[in-house]
Amino acid sequence: MQAGVRVLEIDEGTILTPAAKDYLKERNIDVRSSQVSCGKMTVQPLPSGEGRFVDAVSGERYSLKPEHMTHLHSNVLVPKTHKRIAFRGKLDCLQAQLIGVQMVAFEEGKQTLCDELDELLDCLRQILAAEVKNEPLKPLRLLNMDSDQIRYASHHIKENTGIDHPVPSYKMGRMCVALNRLRTQVREVELAAACAFEDEHGNCTRTDILQALNRLSSCVYILLCRTLAGVSKGRR
Repeated sequence: MQAGVRVLEIDEGTILTPAAKDYLKERNIDVRSSQVSCGKMTVQPLPSGEGRFVDAVSGERYSLKPEHMTHLHSNVLVPKTHKRIAFRGKLDCLQAQLIGVQMVAFEEGKQTLCDELDELLDCLRQILAAEVKNEPLKPLRLLNMDSDQIRYASHHIKENTGIDHPVPSYKMGRMCVALNRLRTQVREVELAAACAFEDEHGNCTRTDILQALNRLSSCVYILLCRTLAGVSKGRR
């Protein structure tokens, strides 16, 4: 490497915007490998200092982050209305809602249910981390079941809990009503993910995240049915 030349590594096949190329050339930075992808264009984060923020769509540089924009990855910015950012907000809200359901379980003395909900909460945090870092999710395992077992259990409720698929009602009690509401909220986040990770051809770019959210809603449904079965057993 020539004296005074700095090296910026990027992944093979990464496309730099013309503005980014000029910026790197002016500062005698040699490009070699690390990428940030957004939609149709891939943009390389720029070094710190003047113009350290870069618009993921236009490639425009900013010395200060505009208030209407936020970080997609590193110093790459998108509008706060971006679908990925909206998905992250929904995911954050879902975590808060799940903790609220945990509080109900705690107040009713259901420590086992609290612990099971902790598993789901940890799964949500893993989903958020994988999305932000552009990393694949680890194989899913919740309630001592893998992905296929969760799907089977949610479709064979009577076999697993002794009750039929329930029709939601206030008569289920506060705990079950809270779990049923949480189940619907997980499905809303799953829909937000489907919108956030749909490419221009209608294909999903993060099927791992969509599947995890789908199984997560199934887990909440299983917990609802288990809790309801316990209530029904007590009444009998």
